[in-house]
Amino acid sequence: MSLFSRLFDYIGETAQTAFSGVVEAVLTVFAGDPETRRRVAFSVAVIALSAKMAKADGIVAPEEVRAFQEIFTVPADEAKNVARLYNLAKQDVAGYDIYAQRVADMCGSGHANCAMLEDVLDGLFHIAKADGIVHEKELDFIAHVAEIFRIDEPNFQRILARHVHPDGIDPYAVLGLPDTTPFDEVKKRYRALAADSHPDRLRARGVPEEFLTIANDRMAALNDAYAVIEKARVAA
Repeated sequence: MSLFSRLFDYIGETAQTAFSGVVEAVLTVFAGDPETRRRVAFSVAVIALSAKMAKADGIVAPEEVRAFQEIFTVPADEAKNVARLYNLAKQDVAGYDIYAQRVADMCGSGHANCAMLEDVLDGLFHIAKADGIVHEKELDFIAHVAEIFRIDEPNFQRILARHVHPDGIDPYAVLGLPDTTPFDEVKKRYRALAADSHPDRLRARGVPEEFLTIANDRMAALNDAYAVIEKARVAA
């Protein structure tokens, strides 16, 4: 039985339970399998943040729901269960900071700039921009989540540059470098970020298979940024 099937079997038995209660209960349901429990808890927490992210601007647009479904790709016969869980989280009165802290805790006490938490922020940005614009309230939402995740300002600005660029993409900002950086250093940073964004790396840090779509998006942004810089340096 798949991870989601096991989760949904439990959710089906507690359909009226507040989402916060589901988060707590999942830890018990998968108590005998720590690795699966970590993956399920991660998925549940991210679903909660995604649902509340979509409501940040007051409207859950169809594009945002589809963006969520792109991140959490599940078999067609489980789609209703995903929607059920998503809607339960969306309606829960508990604050999103509770779920953000639960995700952050999975990185341990010293989780500053934890790579797994960057994966989550990418997912939230993916949903936020699905309707064509990242609204101010959505940006405030993600920024606050980043604070809870203890993502420092330089790293948050690097993540932000991949997703929000009203004046055009700044390839150096995407790599988190000043435009005066020697090309050898640019290449070194690009390779390090690309390696850390490889799907195998995400799997190793407990990110569920259903969430790996973000790895492709991030790699595309990194590749484009590096190609632009390389072309400009060669031309110079």
